[in-house]
Amino acid sequence: MSELTLEAVSTLSSIAPAQWETLRSNDYPFLRHDFLLGLESTGCTTAASGWQPHHLAVRRGSTLLAAAPAYLKSHSYGEYVFDWAWADAWRRIGLDYYPKLVTAIPFTPATGPRVMHAQELDAAETWSILLQGVQALAQQQRLSSWHILFPEPDVAELLESLGLHTRHAVQFHWFNRNYRDFDDFLATFSSRKRKALRRERRRVTEQGIALRTLTGDEISAADWQTFHRFYQLTYAKRSGHGGYLTREFFTRTAAGLGAQVVMVLAEQGGRDIAGALYFRSGDTLFGRYWGCEEELDCLHFEACYYRGIEYCIEQGLQRFDPGAQGEHKIQRGFEPTRTLSSHWIAHPELSRAVGDFTREEQVHVETYRREAATLLPFRAEGS
Repeated sequence: MSELTLEAVSTLSSIAPAQWETLRSNDYPFLRHDFLLGLESTGCTTAASGWQPHHLAVRRGSTLLAAAPAYLKSHSYGEYVFDWAWADAWRRIGLDYYPKLVTAIPFTPATGPRVMHAQELDAAETWSILLQGVQALAQQQRLSSWHILFPEPDVAELLESLGLHTRHAVQFHWFNRNYRDFDDFLATFSSRKRKALRRERRRVTEQGIALRTLTGDEISAADWQTFHRFYQLTYAKRSGHGGYLTREFFTRTAAGLGAQVVMVLAEQGGRDIAGALYFRSGDTLFGRYWGCEEELDCLHFEACYYRGIEYCIEQGLQRFDPGAQGEHKIQRGFEPTRTLSSHWIAHPELSRAVGDFTREEQVHVETYRREAATLLPFRAEGS
């Protein structure tokens, strides 16, 4: 039987969609071949953008047995796991931190699978093969490190057993505890918090704003054009430059994902003024992008959080991951939730330093998570 080989491929177009999709064992939307290739073909992930595709493919002969999305990074933007201090440490001792290799979904801090493999390989064997291959690539291409961002907890644990460092962080997720409807969810709040949230929802209606939720083919080409405009306007206001994602990503790639895309559009005075974009799997809703013409009182909360919660309840989804950061989500029922990343560092001394850092950071992150949980709006048991 021929040996397994690992290859780094510079475009997903070199792997046939059928080969890729045969390995994909769940409906996590961000590992779809058309999603990742769409990021490339619409100019979002390129060498020029600092996200150069370098996908990892394990083959036996011509048969693809495992694959993982991967990118050569010349910066640390769009990752949501912040390692600027690490880059500075490399620079101070005369070493280059970039290029580094990142296995992640670009611009998407959503926990999920990070590798796919055939049944003849198990997870431990697959990750061991990838690690050995990446270590060889690092020597050949002078890579400083390999970072697996937002893996599932069991994968992070496995990678730690292979010698990678685990880094902890916190996001705020909503969990569906078999609520009948939004009011049933609100019934779990303390009286004061419940009144505050209802007041926010009422404020949207008082401003003459109506929202509609669209899925798949219900989203028209004009809706996609409109949403891209909102996205770019809001990104420019917040950062002073355009967003990572191109018009073509929304109008071609996202529009082609069918029922795994959900859009909320807000209308006032007969025209659309804001929108929120979600992706979904069979059990999870992922809130991803928001945009508006102008900031209106409580509209962001309604479009990005409350409509998402309603959708989860209606569709029977178990979890709502609305994206990174945002402590304001806590008082709206989003629970502080641990997220992980795994890191292999080529330089032995710097690897030890990173290990010390991540262990110390973990203590502080867990303390923060526990303290944040005390601020949740739910009423005390028995009250």
